[in-house]
Amino acid sequence: MDFTDLALPLMLVALTLGYLLGSIPFGLLLTRLAGLGDIREIGSGNIGATNALRTGNRWVAIGTLIGDAAKGAVAILIMAEVARVAGEDVALLAGLAGLGAFLGHLYPVWLGFKGGKGISTFIGILLALYWPVGLLFCATWAVVAIVSRYSSLSALVASALTPVYLAWLNQWELVGLSVVLVILIYIAHRGNISRLLSGTEPRIGQKQAESAEG
Repeated sequence: MDFTDLALPLMLVALTLGYLLGSIPFGLLLTRLAGLGDIREIGSGNIGATNALRTGNRWVAIGTLIGDAAKGAVAILIMAEVARVAGEDVALLAGLAGLGAFLGHLYPVWLGFKGGKGISTFIGILLALYWPVGLLFCATWAVVAIVSRYSSLSALVASALTPVYLAWLNQWELVGLSVVLVILIYIAHRGNISRLLSGTEPRIGQKQAESAEG
């Protein structure tokens, strides 16, 4: 990998830009704009699309899903273009922007580093980096969701298979990044994993007690 004098500053820019975009809390903003109060006081308290659906407003949930996915994709597309213009490593800078966006979503500084669980943003990152794997992720999620009726299990299975899909399609330069993101997803879903193992995880369409997630 050939580093120039611009490489390190651009790497920091990629991480910072990604983090700032990723930390935009669309779930919180949209629920407030819709007059639904603070999403952190609804359902699980999470700011992501799944909890936004618990407000009863599907358009807020859809908007949250699109917004959270878009911020990961936009960060990558911006830094990919910057890298091309600067003659730097496109994959490196795009990947760092995606990582920054993912960290921003999980740990937004504006919300005391308590953000979402990253699935929507992960989808946006995959679609921007290599869209076939993004589609494979969505298809896997849908199949597992139909069979199990567990949203969290669907996300965990689809996430775990993502590095496999990338390797299968010879996208080896993205495998390392995907492994890091999958590890972060599993850390963010540790409460869900515990409930899945104990049989107390709510299924899709089943109401979740407000105290179910910490």
